[in-house]
Amino acid sequence: MRASPLLQVLRAWTGRIQRPFLRAGDSLAAQRRLGLVLLGLLAALCFLGAPLGLLDDYQQLLFMYAGINVILCVSLNLVNGYMGEFSIGHAGFMAVGAYASSLLTVRALPEGGAWLGPVAVLAGGVAAAIAGLVIAVPSFRTRGDYLAIVTLAFTMIVKSGLENLEWVGGGRGLAGMRKLTTLPWVFAWTVLAVAAVRNIIYSRFGRAIQAIREDELAGLLSGVETRRVKLIAFTVSAFLAGTAGALYAHLVLFITPRGFDLLKSTDVLIMVYLGGIGSILGSVLGATIYTALLELLRPLGVWRMVCLPLLLVLLMIFRPQGILGLRELPWLVPRRDRDAVRRRGPRGSDEQGRSSVSDATGDST
Repeated sequence: MRASPLLQVLRAWTGRIQRPFLRAGDSLAAQRRLGLVLLGLLAALCFLGAPLGLLDDYQQLLFMYAGINVILCVSLNLVNGYMGEFSIGHAGFMAVGAYASSLLTVRALPEGGAWLGPVAVLAGGVAAAIAGLVIAVPSFRTRGDYLAIVTLAFTMIVKSGLENLEWVGGGRGLAGMRKLTTLPWVFAWTVLAVAAVRNIIYSRFGRAIQAIREDELAGLLSGVETRRVKLIAFTVSAFLAGTAGALYAHLVLFITPRGFDLLKSTDVLIMVYLGGIGSILGSVLGATIYTALLELLRPLGVWRMVCLPLLLVLLMIFRPQGILGLRELPWLVPRRDRDAVRRRGPRGSDEQGRSSVSDATGDST
């Protein structure tokens, strides 16, 4: 069947774009160049879209929601995907970051200048990181599903505590924040979060994280300080969730404890498992697709909150690994890791866990 004229034009246009990047024998470099070009175009759209009238207010809001969700998804994937633990308390850490940054801008520094935005985001991240460390210290003394129970209790405690603290607004919520969250700032913080998690994962410390996922006992016997690694990884994850909460608070300009309940944690879990555990690109795709689905299903009203958790159930049944579970774009993986996988040959899949332990401890034997 002959393609339509519009489809022919689209094919010719995309082929004209791809030809400079796709050369024989240079596919990996071509992917990297294409990825950088797409990232540059996205950056130009985020920084120049509003001034040039390319994006209206609603489209900018969707882009900012997607960026905040990417930060949440990547940070939770660090614990649930790469480390193999199960945390459901991201809404609590997001709430700590949102309220800490809002109290800073509303009560402590109401007359701050342009520097107040980054300071507020960092303050929210630090507050959430402290809360994460307090939760992680007792949680990682045990093994199994205790982390899920503790983080669930933490989310409920944070929500109930905020509802009963009148000096932070109580159940009525907290308002009065200035709109410090803009599309360029969200893009910058999202890129920093994704780059930070990527660099952590492919460092020696990141190999220790993955060694815990593959076999914690083997990692411990090989010299990996599993408890210290868990504490640091969980604290970094909480910090990033706090920055997302700070960005969210200064975008909507009004926060209530009800906005950070178990349903919010469920949303982040759906994004992580939709995109795929153990995959940075999967986190980006999962957060983006989920944000789009939230808007597409908005006409359903309350039933939207039924369809989206149902999506998580169907994912666990039919595709538990998600879209890109444990897979990554080759150009996101450092060259030494690609070369190591190539040298392992057909036995690479069987030895992946052991090599992660060896790399984490610096053992070359």
